[in-house]
Amino acid sequence: MATRDIYETGFDEDVQTESSGNQCPECDGRVTTNAVETVCEDCGLVIDEQRIDHGPEWRAHDDEECERTGAPLTATRHDRGLPTKIGRGTDAKGNTLSGKKRRRLARMRREQSRGRWRSKAERNLAYGLSEVRRLVSALDISDSVRDQACQLFRSAQNEDLLRGRSIEAIAAASVYGACRCNGLSRLLGEVSEMAHVAESRVTNAYRTLNEELGLPAQPVTPSMYVPRLASDLECPDEIRQRARRLAERAEDLDVTTGVNPAGFAAACLYKAGQEQEEGVTQSDVAESGNVSPTTVRAHRETLEKQVA
Repeated sequence: MATRDIYETGFDEDVQTESSGNQCPECDGRVTTNAVETVCEDCGLVIDEQRIDHGPEWRAHDDEECERTGAPLTATRHDRGLPTKIGRGTDAKGNTLSGKKRRRLARMRREQSRGRWRSKAERNLAYGLSEVRRLVSALDISDSVRDQACQLFRSAQNEDLLRGRSIEAIAAASVYGACRCNGLSRLLGEVSEMAHVAESRVTNAYRTLNEELGLPAQPVTPSMYVPRLASDLECPDEIRQRARRLAERAEDLDVTTGVNPAGFAAACLYKAGQEQEEGVTQSDVAESGNVSPTTVRAHRETLEKQVA
């Protein structure tokens, strides 16, 4: 079978091209130019360097000239953002197609849809990445964390970690793991609720990702949850700042070791609200931190005895 060889044009410093019409400004010597710099051969003066190559990035050894165009590759799509799409109704110039050509395109779209997935693994990857994008959008997470979560899901599939686990649980664990690696205060229960998966299944999936992939997850502290819980409860700045100081003081005294950081942050907000005589109730802070009011009361007693 005949093949076409395409080579990448690189910078070759050994190939010299004489620059006619230019002379060295120092010694009027001969100037030569390569793809990197312009140099005087007599005195060695570097006249110009780091030149920009304005030619095509790819070169084909035939009459056809190939250049790379389009959007950059992305890890959020199973095909890296290079899909095949067949238009409808009009051609590239906007002219209306005849009925025969429209029927032909309809058949081509049908066959392209049937042969879209080369394997079941590719289909699972596409579904998992779409689930990750949905969760990121619902949780209002930045695009950089979304890209990391998608790459984490890819790594999980490459390491065969999806076997015996649901795609939704791995996708939710990937989002939660990306948040942990970036120090974002996202509750595991919040992510599992958005994913419509039991929290225990997401916990198991995240533990597997953390052990098998060695995630650089940062330890979660109560002070990280205080701003987010205060925002949910619409607390004044005085309460938020006081609760942050309480949480940081408790962390310095190692009081928060082995406790639920979100529950302890809720207790700090509750105690700060009592000190400021604001209407912050136990049920509200407990619901925001996804803990029970009993947990809030227990942590508040710890704050009163050992911190405040």
